[in-house]
Amino acid sequence: MEERIQKIIANSGYCSRRHAEELIIKGKVYVNGKKAIIGNKADPDRDKITVNDEEIQKVKPIYIMLNKPKHYEVSMAPNVKSVLQLIPIKERIFPVGRLDKNTTGLLLLTNDGDFANKITHPKYEKEKTYYVKLDKRITEKDIQKLGCGVNLQDGWIKAKVKIYQKDQIEITIHEGKKHIIKRLLFKLGYFVKELARVKIGNLRMDVKIGKWRYLTKKEVEDLM
Repeated sequence: MEERIQKIIANSGYCSRRHAEELIIKGKVYVNGKKAIIGNKADPDRDKITVNDEEIQKVKPIYIMLNKPKHYEVSMAPNVKSVLQLIPIKERIFPVGRLDKNTTGLLLLTNDGDFANKITHPKYEKEKTYYVKLDKRITEKDIQKLGCGVNLQDGWIKAKVKIYQKDQIEITIHEGKKHIIKRLLFKLGYFVKELARVKIGNLRMDVKIGKWRYLTKKEVEDLM
């Protein structure tokens, strides 16, 4: 069955759909030896698609939940202590989104670029929930401020807050920007002592630190 070329590339795990579109525009993608353009379609079972002279292979999609420990990089780069070292499978996968080196918790990994895009792209407004331990008790006034929105350098950010204990909260946001939780709370005068992502959409972390498992078909469908 024919599909748009950028979708085929994304589904192969080579890169995200957006990046695939950029590669097509730059003239790096060929179908049966002919340079592809945006809008072209192909059949992954019949046509030969190459990106940067590398043939794209149709692969079975993989979806994994990892409880990321501290001190691991969310990176594909060689010669770093990467989260990929915790998942000893032969298939090529990549992390969905980011977690800071010292942040723990729920990290998704996949070879499906389309899936990754739906988790990370702001237009899908996928909620991410974090457990946060602060240096002091959060006030009701600041909880209300977070609900209304706090102005950071990269725009207004809203967050929902649930209190666990005096200095421990659960915070839910749509944004996935770098250090967003730490920056948001620092703006209100708080220092984040511990940070762990516990939920993406309706998917809650349920494996021990450093462990992983495959997502069920229903979990993938719910996230999509």
